[in-house]
Amino acid sequence: MTSLAGKTALITGAGRGLGRQHGLTLAERGASVIVHDIAGDAAEETAGMIRKAGGEARVVGCDITDVAAIKETFGALGTVDIVVNNAGTHEARLIEAISAAEFKNMMDVHVKGAFFTVQTLLPDMKERRGGKIINTASAWGQCGWHTDSHYCGAKAAILGLTKAWAKEFAPWGIRVNAVSPGVVMTEMTRLNRTDEEIRDLAEKHIPIGRLGLPEDISNAVAYLASSEADFITGQVLPVNGGEFIVGI
Repeated sequence: MTSLAGKTALITGAGRGLGRQHGLTLAERGASVIVHDIAGDAAEETAGMIRKAGGEARVVGCDITDVAAIKETFGALGTVDIVVNNAGTHEARLIEAISAAEFKNMMDVHVKGAFFTVQTLLPDMKERRGGKIINTASAWGQCGWHTDSHYCGAKAAILGLTKAWAKEFAPWGIRVNAVSPGVVMTEMTRLNRTDEEIRDLAEKHIPIGRLGLPEDISNAVAYLASSEADFITGQVLPVNGGEFIVGI
């Protein structure tokens, strides 16, 4: 098991779903976790679960789309060794049904939030000459999907940020990577797909024969956050059960 002892990790959008599991997994490996979520009750619940399991956690709350709030909240955190840009939103829409407000919110939550979170925490990482940034991409950002084009576009932008930051921050020993989940069994998945659609997807499209679990993604995040991944930067790690193997 990769050790993160002595490290402090900020996880955005950690009140539920993948973010919650990231917090539990990183804490299990020894990290002190800063649980962020705009929903304070959900964040406190995640922190409570971490503490109950013997880990260390504290809660911060701000609107990830509000740059001033990000600067104020995250700028006061002190040392952060690991940043997991996990905050996200998703709602299935055909392009004709996507309003300007929905498009803006999708980009703001995924792209603007990650950008200004990193901008805020970067000076301290540069001063200490080290850090790990793990962005949450998506298979849909790499391959596209027949709906959700605003979501696909936002996740594609995350891929661009990952590669650009990896090159820009490398002289300071800061590694930047992304995990790219396929379909993972979370609350968001259940809201957007019926049980029949979930079974059909698993049986017909995923060679391993099941949807991903939050733990599958969190284990990949923990690896990228650890010293074992110190020679990896600018990479996108697909975690999808073989769903998008390229071949004939």
